[in-house]
Amino acid sequence: MSSLIKNIIRFSLFILVQVFVLNQIPPLHQLVTPYIYFLFILWLPFKMGRRTQMLLGFTLGFTLDCFTKTYGLHTAPCVLIAYLRPFLINLLISQEGAETNYNEPSIKSMGFTPYFTYLAILTFIHHTFLFFLEALQTGGYFYFIIKSLLSTAISLILILLVELIFPRKQRFRTNTV
Repeated sequence: MSSLIKNIIRFSLFILVQVFVLNQIPPLHQLVTPYIYFLFILWLPFKMGRRTQMLLGFTLGFTLDCFTKTYGLHTAPCVLIAYLRPFLINLLISQEGAETNYNEPSIKSMGFTPYFTYLAILTFIHHTFLFFLEALQTGGYFYFIIKSLLSTAISLILILLVELIFPRKQRFRTNTV
């Protein structure tokens, strides 16, 4: 399956699951809101350019904002993590590392510890920025901190479950023909 078709299917599935499943779960004590839709950005290919990633991040966030009628609330964090993603990948793996041998980030391509660090940092940044934008409207800063930490923890558990239940098949690329 081509990378374009695979990413279109992922985009659609992540939006649909977020809107029709996860957003329908009532927040636990108004503190835990699970989000996994941004995993689409985290699974983009290594070789994709930063501008393209940011454009896809904008499209993903804006699409979710259209469904939830919160224009800009999800778009800004998606664009932020799309911008920061290449920096973090360069920090976590060596230049001759996974991006030359695999197409996209995964446990198989990066190893468990770097991949989990990658997920944890970008999930925390996404959730913190998202809930900070919410807190600017309401002024509840203690609530913002607790909600960011708890929602990040729950989202990371969901992301790891998605990784375990739906493993992505990746081939090791070599330089031979």
